[in-house]
Amino acid sequence: MKQCAILFVNPDRQDSGHPEALRSMGFLVEEVTEWPDDNEMVRNYHVVIVRMREVSGAPMLAARLRAKPHFGRRLLVALVAAETSHAERRAAETSGFDDVMSDCCDTRHLTTRILRVLRTRSELRCALPPFPAKRTAA
Repeated sequence: MKQCAILFVNPDRQDSGHPEALRSMGFLVEEVTEWPDDNEMVRNYHVVIVRMREVSGAPMLAARLRAKPHFGRRLLVALVAAETSHAERRAAETSGFDDVMSDCCDTRHLTTRILRVLRTRSELRCALPPFPAKRTAA
């Protein structure tokens, strides 16, 4: 079973603690500023997280990503500004995002949502590496 891999698309190059926190939890994470030219590359990832510049473009982006070759039922998550309305979040989810979360959410909350969906999609089965054993004081 392959280790869980995440493609983190961050077009504005805003500092985000999510990629590093996800790595520390055992995910393989690659952070990019734009969608890769090689559409086959998406086969290497179980999850695609996109930081949205403008949530109004989320429905079109979700539809375009879902239509790309080899995208399939990969988990697609949008990170949006905290002030994004519920209506805009619903529109993004209706158009193809599996989840729409605030970009300032806790990474543990993001991880919980990711793992919940991964468990339901057998074609996306992946494994997290075991955490190193804690050292005990001698």
